[in-house]
Amino acid sequence: MNDLPLVHIENGGVTIAEHAVLQDVNLTIGAGELVYLIGKTGSGKSSLLKCLYGERALSHGQGTVCGHDLNTINRKNVHTLRRDLGIVFQDFALLPDRSASDNLDFVLGATGWSKGTARESRIQACLDAVGLGTKGYKMPHALSGGEQQRLAIARALLNEPPLLIADEPTGNLDPETTNGILQLLHDLVQKDRTVIMATHDHHALRAYPGRVLHCSGGRIEETTNVPS
Repeated sequence: MNDLPLVHIENGGVTIAEHAVLQDVNLTIGAGELVYLIGKTGSGKSSLLKCLYGERALSHGQGTVCGHDLNTINRKNVHTLRRDLGIVFQDFALLPDRSASDNLDFVLGATGWSKGTARESRIQACLDAVGLGTKGYKMPHALSGGEQQRLAIARALLNEPPLLIADEPTGNLDPETTNGILQLLHDLVQKDRTVIMATHDHHALRAYPGRVLHCSGGRIEETTNVPS
């Protein structure tokens, strides 16, 4: 495995409708890191994450994610970047008319896996990894909120990406379920994956320590001052 950082941004900025959402962003994140992104709603957390997975362009500066130059990413080639990422959303974003297994199968088909035992084995391995090994037949509506988020994490793991980006992944979950999801993400970091998570859950920062990046005033600064 090479020693290049998974995320490297120099003098990055994001402007939306002539409003500077983020400016002077300098950020380097390596393998096996747990990184929290905190800050008030509207402070730029989601904008940064969207830049990292190619949904939004840097308005200025340079950036690479998993070796991909963000300044060359567009709608036609963004899939090449996203093959190297796992993305987990607050609202799960599951296909409601397909079973848990079929949700995963859809992604593998879309990313070039041929049908066969290898594809079936990968689906089962990812369900096992998130504690849903016996629930592949269930439809999303028959799963609890925590199970739906575990399924979303399983989907993010399908192509064994080195980097997972999670935008408020526990925002809709109760405290006990939240702790299970945080433990799962923490366990992934122990296996040398990198997780970048935007969160308002400051309990997570104390229970599962990692780097903390604070978004405020259009800037991102690393902090050791964990909010209470």
